[in-house]
Amino acid sequence: MVNTPECLYSLQRRVRVPQHWASSSTMAGFWQMTVAFRKYLIIILVPLVFLPLPLAIPTKEAECGYVIIVMALFWCTEALPLAVTALLPVLLFPVMNIMDSTTTCREYLKDTNMLFIGGLLMAIAIEDWNLHKRVALRVLLITGVRPALLLMGFMVVTAFLSMWISNTATTAMMVPIAQAVLDQLRKSEIESSTAGPASENVNKAFELQEEPTKSESSKEMGGKGNNHILTVEEGKKRDENLLEEKHKKFCKGMSLSICYSASIGGIATLTGTTPNLVLQGQVDELFPNNGNIINFASWFSFAFPTMVLLLVLAWIWLQILYLGFNFRKNFGCAGSASVKAKEQRAYDVIKAENKKLGAMKFAEIAVLIIFVLLVVLWFTRDPGFIPGWATVLFNRNNTSYVTDATVAIFVSVLLFIIPSDISSNSREKQPTGSTSKFRAPPALLSWKVVHQKMPWNIVFLLGGGFALAKGSEESGLSSWLGSKLTPLQQIPHPAIAFLLCLLIATFTECTSNVATTTLFLPILASMAEAICLNPLYVMLPCTLSASLAFMLPVATPPNAIVFSYGQLKVIDMAKAGFVLNILGVLTINLAINTWASSLFQLQTFPSWANRTGTCP
Repeated sequence: MVNTPECLYSLQRRVRVPQHWASSSTMAGFWQMTVAFRKYLIIILVPLVFLPLPLAIPTKEAECGYVIIVMALFWCTEALPLAVTALLPVLLFPVMNIMDSTTTCREYLKDTNMLFIGGLLMAIAIEDWNLHKRVALRVLLITGVRPALLLMGFMVVTAFLSMWISNTATTAMMVPIAQAVLDQLRKSEIESSTAGPASENVNKAFELQEEPTKSESSKEMGGKGNNHILTVEEGKKRDENLLEEKHKKFCKGMSLSICYSASIGGIATLTGTTPNLVLQGQVDELFPNNGNIINFASWFSFAFPTMVLLLVLAWIWLQILYLGFNFRKNFGCAGSASVKAKEQRAYDVIKAENKKLGAMKFAEIAVLIIFVLLVVLWFTRDPGFIPGWATVLFNRNNTSYVTDATVAIFVSVLLFIIPSDISSNSREKQPTGSTSKFRAPPALLSWKVVHQKMPWNIVFLLGGGFALAKGSEESGLSSWLGSKLTPLQQIPHPAIAFLLCLLIATFTECTSNVATTTLFLPILASMAEAICLNPLYVMLPCTLSASLAFMLPVATPPNAIVFSYGQLKVIDMAKAGFVLNILGVLTINLAINTWASSLFQLQTFPSWANRTGTCP
């Protein structure tokens, strides 16, 4: 072989191509390895990157800021489990001389944590005895299965259940029920379309085949007949496609209605979602002399009307998006006999599901009575406009030590005491010839069930937030932040609340709502105190905004559950959720500037918030 320049050039090209491929594959492999080990990289790099902050500024404020930054990034990226990140103050605060270990650890099991545990124990009992499913099916039997009413029925039931049990459990229960009803509606649609219009189209086709005159050849007649048959088949196929598209669209609207109403319903009660409890705990932590301003009754008076208004707006928006806001059509006012028959078959599905539950057992009745007792005791403990039972019965030195957590734990203990059955059929069956033995029925709730269903990680997450708030106060970081935020005093207060709500609603789409409220509420409290604004004026709306996670499947577990059924795309959730986020922020700001303003006296700066004495 002669080594000419052309040969050398071609040889070089042959050699370089594999090198390029090897380089590309190496880069791809390196990138894949980086992505695979990204959590470990974040855990190592984040503390190192921000370490110059406490080293360059050796003050307690800077050290506490360093801890908050590291925890915020760990929470946002979930490099560590959320509960594990929440334990970092126990390690870092004593090491940095911000707080001693004993003081830090006390923050992890406060009154708010006990309220959370008590509320969840009640919710677990309701779920364990299927009482929530019975309530859901009964309400759906009342609302019926007409499109708009069916949508409203599922939204009302989901929102109501989410007020008392977790939104994840509510969504997981409601989605299969909705799927069964929707499948029956689709089956009925197909049956009615094939039985009625299809036969009419075939008859028309045969009539059209007989129309050609005698002068036409048999070939022409056959050709035209075949064309007519093809036309009928195409029309039938088109009708089936339209029917399928209509059903798919309604399924999307139903799925979104369930996950959205689960998030919306949780804001109505103090125990409905964890951010509400974070707010109560932070207010009690930062402002100890607030006079128990945030309790079950006061929160419900503020948040329930807000929830109802937002739920109605969500229902109207989903109707417009997936049903078209046609009153007569959606509400079935002008339905034909076939439409009514189709609705009756879907109604029978709900009726059959309800029938499977049978009559209410003693355990269900007992759990229902205890639940009603819990709600009544919560409302009447300290209603505000009259003295509550806690003030009348347990008042010592003009102070009542009974809180909502006391009530929750009292009712929870009852669940472990009251038997689940009082009938005489409690003899244990023995082999033939032997004497039967009496066996005591189990209690309404067992610790084994609690251990399986209790999200203990949330307890640590709450405690981590309280520890951060206490650390910010002890280190002086809260005061420093407040002094830097005083220029905000020039901005109108409604504008501040609106912008902060938008910020929180955007932030909570990609982070945990508990972590979001834990991080922002102490900062907002410092800001409000610095500009002599009632802290609740910004803390209340931002807490509600943390529940407005409507745009992404990863934003909240209910979104992920309905997304896993495969009917929705990300763009569907983003399109519907964007408008609903805006409606939610507007609704919350309307609430905070109207009924909440008079309820919590938000137009005045309270004495309990004036910790520094700088405000008049």
